Amino acid sequence: MAPQVLIHPKIIEEMLGHARSKPSLECCGLLAGSAGVITRIFPASNALASATAYQIAPLESFRLFRQIREEGLDHLGLYHSHPASDNLPSPTDIAQAYYPEQAYFIISLLPGIARPVRAFFIRGGCVEEAGIKTVA
Repeated sequence: MAPQVLIHPKIIEEMLGHARSKPSLECCGLLAGSAGVITRIFPASNALASATAYQIAPLESFRLFRQIREEGLDHLGLYHSHPASDNLPSPTDIAQAYYPEQAYFIISLLPGIARPVRAFFIRGGCVEEAGIKTVA
């Protein structure tokens, strides 16, 4: 049975909005919540300013993780977009998956894509797609 990620529906809309705000670049950010439910999005800047790769600058990452802790939340996931490709983890995404217990959300901006937002767990180079269950 595939794992499930619990997320508030507004967070999905906010991830899509972030991706659409700069459609020629990969967007990225952190996701947090409590009791295993993602309820907050922490958009970040793509320090690489690239259409095919992303990185959250170390100082920004430190600031976002500190904000998550100060708000009493748990880090539950990360997200980024693939502006011109399917939303499957790339070899780079897999190699740079440093949080094996968190969900990796990938947004595709391809027109007409059936599932523009997908989630994955990436552990030790192995990718497992997770179901996305919206909860209010």
